[in-house]
Amino acid sequence: MQQPAYRAAQASQREAEAPRSEFLTFRLGPESYGIEILKVQEIRGYEAPTSIANAPDFIKGVTNLRGVIVPILDLRVKFRLPEPRYDAFTVVIILNVASRVVGVVVDSVSDVLSLATDEIRATPEFASSTFDSRYITGLATVDDALLILLDIEKLMTGADMALVDSAVH
Repeated sequence: MQQPAYRAAQASQREAEAPRSEFLTFRLGPESYGIEILKVQEIRGYEAPTSIANAPDFIKGVTNLRGVIVPILDLRVKFRLPEPRYDAFTVVIILNVASRVVGVVVDSVSDVLSLATDEIRATPEFASSTFDSRYITGLATVDDALLILLDIEKLMTGADMALVDSAVH
């Protein structure tokens, strides 16, 4: 018969050995989202980008980031959240996705979390064709709140995002 302390040590060792991933968490309206930290280049305060004529509403424009022209997309508009506001908490997350540098506007950045594979739940299947869940890699519960984990690469390279690069893949 195993002693309780021995079983606890075994469980702790299994937990330490479980594969973990780190996510940058941020807020869009009332919801919390997470993206792989390895895709994040930097986090900046919001500055109004230069507008591009005839761009979709969620593409706010472009900015010059140390000599690199970076498209700036507002995920709040893309996800159809009501009335995005630009204030002192508004942040642009600069990402490296699909061999491109892209900025996404979010309400605020929260934290960097390390999640074990077994802490991430599969995305439920939705019968509706009006909801596209292919950009969601999973869901996790953190401090009694739901965290939606995004596949930012799939989202940024989707045809509707106008960032498809035929040279990728």
